[in-house]
Amino acid sequence: QLQASGGGLVQAGGSLRLSCSTPERIFRIDSTGWYRQAPGKQRELVAHITRDGATNYADSVKGRFTVSRDNAENTVYLQMNSLKPDDTAVYYCTADIMDLRVGLKRAASWGQGTLVTVSS
Repeated sequence: QLQASGGGLVQAGGSLRLSCSTPERIFRIDSTGWYRQAPGKQRELVAHITRDGATNYADSVKGRFTVSRDNAENTVYLQMNSLKPDDTAVYYCTADIMDLRVGLKRAASWGQGTLVTVSS
C-alpha cells in the first residue's frame, strides 16, 4: 500500500531524497516512520513524523536527515544529506493510514523499500 522511492547510488557526502506515497486515493497517510535495513543487520527506525509534523530521529542521522511531509500531496519525504557508506541499506516507510471510506485507521503493510547505496 505504501511505496518508497528515490533510492540510488551516491558517493559519500552526497544527497538523496526519498518519497513515501500511496497510489490509493482512499488512504490518507498519517504518522509515518522511515526504517532501514542493512545487509546482515536488523531493521532500525531512522526517522518519524506525525501528521502534525512533529519529528524525531535516530542519533546516527540527526543533523543529516530531515523528514517532512506534504499533506496535500499525501506524501512523506526523507531528505538525506552528507551520506556515509554506513547509510547503505534498503529504506522502508510504514505508516498509520486512514481509510477515508470508513474513517478507520490502521497500520499499513510493509512495502518493498528502496535501496540506497553510498560509495566511499
